[in-house]
Amino acid sequence: MTEASAATRPEILVNCAVSLDGRLAYAGGRRALLSGPEDLARVQALRAGVDAIVVGLGTVLADDPSLRVHWDLLDRPPERAPLRIVLDSMGRTPDRARVLDGSLPTLIVTSDRADRRFPAPVRTLKAGRVQVELPRLWAGLLELGIQSVLVEGGASVLASVLRSDAFDRLTVYVAPVLIGGRDAPSLILGPECPGPGATVPLVLESAERLGEGVLLAYRSGRPRPGPAP
Repeated sequence: MTEASAATRPEILVNCAVSLDGRLAYAGGRRALLSGPEDLARVQALRAGVDAIVVGLGTVLADDPSLRVHWDLLDRPPERAPLRIVLDSMGRTPDRARVLDGSLPTLIVTSDRADRRFPAPVRTLKAGRVQVELPRLWAGLLELGIQSVLVEGGASVLASVLRSDAFDRLTVYVAPVLIGGRDAPSLILGPECPGPGATVPLVLESAERLGEGVLLAYRSGRPRPGPAP
């Protein structure tokens, strides 16, 4: 991470698993278990190495994840748990969602329009006027002492982070399966891309076989800002 970016945001790792045709889930967003055992262990190691895990409300509604580190897959005793972060502009996380069970540190990030109060020990952070704004989110996390985050999804959150070019590394596990169709969400959503100028350029850092799939690692292909004069 550059000196300029380090002053405004944590280290940001983005990770996801997709089918060979780039789909994150089945039609309608129904969860697809794409990672093999080797990739599941890799993801747990990623989680264990960061200060916080970030997902959007859509992931909570569709999958109800616990966002905990599965220490058993790492064959080591439990250590410090990363902060669970849900981007939820209007405060619509269901009361029975596992992220609100109080078992792990949790932060719900909302906009100024949300007036929902969550039960302790869940904390809230307002980071935008109408919806969560990434620069305000990253600045707010730095103020809380969060130095590294793992962004796991879903498609809208991945799109926002990748299109903002505010990330340090993207890892994608490509599963040996095709999903197809029109409604299965792809890795990156958002506005339509009219041409090359609106793409997200990437630089391949590594490609390796992992179990039955392939693990790809990228960094941003946009020039990084230099130090301030």
